[in-house]
Amino acid sequence: MIEMLTRLRRAILQKQLPLAAEAERQRDHRHGLGIDPGAEAVINACTDWLCTAQDHSASADGGVARDYSLVKGWATSYPETTGYIIPTMIELATRFDRIDLHQRARRMLDWCVGIQFSEGGFQGGKVDATPRIPVTFNTGQILLGLAAGAQAYGEDSYLRSMSAAANWLRDTQDDDGCWRKHPTPFAAPGEKTYETHVAWGLFEADRVSPGRGWGDAGLRQVEWALTKQQANGWFSSNCLSDSKNPLTHTIGYALRGLLEGHRFSGHDHLLTAARRTADGILPAVDPNGFLAARLNDRWQARAAYACLTGSAQLGHCMLLLYANTDNASYLDAGKRLNAYVRRTVALGGTSKVRGGVKGSFPVGGDYGSFEYLNWAAKFCIDTNLMECDVGQREADASLGRTLANPAQVAGSTPAQRPPHAS
Repeated sequence: MIEMLTRLRRAILQKQLPLAAEAERQRDHRHGLGIDPGAEAVINACTDWLCTAQDHSASADGGVARDYSLVKGWATSYPETTGYIIPTMIELATRFDRIDLHQRARRMLDWCVGIQFSEGGFQGGKVDATPRIPVTFNTGQILLGLAAGAQAYGEDSYLRSMSAAANWLRDTQDDDGCWRKHPTPFAAPGEKTYETHVAWGLFEADRVSPGRGWGDAGLRQVEWALTKQQANGWFSSNCLSDSKNPLTHTIGYALRGLLEGHRFSGHDHLLTAARRTADGILPAVDPNGFLAARLNDRWQARAAYACLTGSAQLGHCMLLLYANTDNASYLDAGKRLNAYVRRTVALGGTSKVRGGVKGSFPVGGDYGSFEYLNWAAKFCIDTNLMECDVGQREADASLGRTLANPAQVAGSTPAQRPPHAS
């Protein structure tokens, strides 16, 4: 039903599109992908766009606008994704010595602390959405930001807020590891395998303040999620709206949670399970990096457009798997997925769209139709930072091998350093 309504809204929108939206729709269909501007340029542009989204949120509260819509303009702030944008802002600020980005991260943190429910949970939807009730998934995503803020800045308010959120998630979990008590009202009902991404928040909180049972609760959820994994790596109960044809976005959530479970615990079977999913996805990635937005239980395409958020997430997961396994197939797939997303990012035009990442490509696809999504920009930054890191390690290793063989030093070139955000 939700999927049907989404398609109906999209059809209505396309009959009465504003000029800018219609122009972008035609541009995507007529001209297709642009030239790949490279990781550094896209990191810079997406960072600037996120700053603009924070400054232009319709609720003007320190959070980040959910999106810029070519139909409706800037949205109000989105607690869930503002929460996990915080670690990205802190990472950028630290890497590139950007005091202004630290200040932005703290504004986001202060806002999140201010809207937390007394019992520790956080609301679903945009800040002005109703009903305003605590939701498991959104709380887990904000927990990622609170843990990063508590670690980076040592503020008691961030640590208290982090602890309250982690306690609430631990204490509302069912015995089998699944969360069922506080679902979002903004997605189809039912169990959600992709809440491995909630488990990741608990892992990060446990790293900051161990001994509270938070990491154990996260691992219980990950183990429950494995009961939903098929032999070919596909997960059931793993979508916002269509569990038979899940979005790459929620597949990316589930896969990242498995990888983080492995990083936290060291349990080899979690890495094996993550590889099973990644190996299923590999053949679905086209040579040019296109990955259909929805994939059925045989990893077959069930959409004609790309969900750019999911492509960026899965690109990052492939690079993380490469770092864990040295399997070049993961590196190749990660780079292709990243390059595809980069080729959709405009480096010119107004600040509303420059550096923004669309929900869908072409822009009129069913996911985030005619919208530039804040979480898409966040995931694009994350995976391109990872690609730069992988490239740097390979360059350093190559230089080391060259220096170990003096006969080759004469032709060597200096290793490229990671990009510096503008």
